[in-house]
Amino acid sequence: MIPGKFDYHRPNSVSEAIALLQKLGQDARPLAGGHSLIPLMKTRLASPEHLIDLSGITSLKGIRREGDKVVIGAMTTQYEIIHSDVLIANLPILRETSLQIADPQIRYKGTIGGNVANGDPGNDMPALMQCLNAVYEVTGPQIARSVPARDFYNGAYDTALHPEEIVTSIHIYVPAPGHGYAYEKLKRKIGDYATAAAAVILTMLNGKCASASVGLTNVSETPLWAEEAARILVGSSLDKTTVAKAVMAAEAIASPASDMRGPAEYRTKMAGVMLRRAIERAKSRAKS
Repeated sequence: MIPGKFDYHRPNSVSEAIALLQKLGQDARPLAGGHSLIPLMKTRLASPEHLIDLSGITSLKGIRREGDKVVIGAMTTQYEIIHSDVLIANLPILRETSLQIADPQIRYKGTIGGNVANGDPGNDMPALMQCLNAVYEVTGPQIARSVPARDFYNGAYDTALHPEEIVTSIHIYVPAPGHGYAYEKLKRKIGDYATAAAAVILTMLNGKCASASVGLTNVSETPLWAEEAARILVGSSLDKTTVAKAVMAAEAIASPASDMRGPAEYRTKMAGVMLRRAIERAKSRAKS
């Protein structure tokens, strides 16, 4: 289908973009890479009268290390994430995840800010951000505020963002040196959303899991931080019995819909399979 009629705006600064959102109200939507919003507009599930293109705001781009954190501008593309030396050295799981998003053409234009901000339960980055305990910097007409990724998602396409706010950057604490990581994703074909996916970050000390975090993608209306599953792993050698218990805990919080990717029961079990694979691969990468 063809989107409805809309006016196009291209601000040069965050303050200009916020002013446009204030002025135009609920009829306006910010546009990042457009790979979530434009399909909704084509099917008329979204019909904004104004699009505010953020691609001209240079301050929203870039990747840098600041002390014990990595800061990523919201308009940084998946292609730039894949090729960032900062992320390869400090947060390689971001590169691994970005490589599994859609296809190269989309990764050239798709942004991390758009991926995390619109609340699409099928997007890959939100669950990873919860796994990493990332914090989103949000700017609006009054003050900037920080929102943890674990508190950001309320439901499908429903987030903590107010109508006149945009996500400007993402802050992630750098995991311990030698940490293990993995993002495992099951999908029907290249470019598809996940049937189910799991992100794992863990550390090992003297053969035992010293810390762990788990995120699950597209098995609920929101990304899921599987806190209980991670808690079960800590203190263990990641033996088969313990991993099985963690998988059961993760499956217990999954509530996917039955859709073209399979019935709910199948997708729940695949979340468990992806988690088991992610734990095994993260363990193999971890250095004591």
